[in-house]
Amino acid sequence: MLAAGPGPRLAHVLALVVAAIAVGLDNFGAAIGIGTAHGGARYRWQVAVVFGVFEAGMPLLGMVAGKAVAGHVAGVAPVIGGIAVGLMGVASVVETLRHREEEARPALGLGRLLVLGLVLSLDNLAVGFALGSVKVGLAVVVIVIGAVSVALSLLGLELGGRLGARVGERGELVGGVALMAVGVIIGLGIS
Repeated sequence: MLAAGPGPRLAHVLALVVAAIAVGLDNFGAAIGIGTAHGGARYRWQVAVVFGVFEAGMPLLGMVAGKAVAGHVAGVAPVIGGIAVGLMGVASVVETLRHREEEARPALGLGRLLVLGLVLSLDNLAVGFALGSVKVGLAVVVIVIGAVSVALSLLGLELGGRLGARVGERGELVGGVALMAVGVIIGLGIS
């Protein structure tokens, strides 16, 4: 158990919030890309919850998986995640250019959204080992990381929606290009 004493100290919780923001920035960037073309409230919550569940779950999986396994995956996770997110962006751009005259449709069904949530959170496996040094209970870790990820995702979707309203029918194209950019950023380890 991670808790020490009667409750977490404010400094430990703040450190956890900062870490949650740092690992949630990939979701924020991807959410901006998704939000440019897709704005329904139900879809936005679906994106945010999927991202939040993966973001909170991967560090826990890292704690359970063991240092050796997660250490190997964490080294290549940014590259794998970057390529996967970039390819989703490319697919979105190609699909948009191929079907310009068709009605707007969600670019990411639940299956593709789950894959995106998984690849965006792969590098969080290594975060699980750092959680051992944070004197905060496991439930607090899950709640904070999940809540920060959901909040950042919703913020990104809102910003993307505003951008999409400005670019009009080119929103899906802009969203695909944004996902490609996020893929490059993740792949290069900039985020």
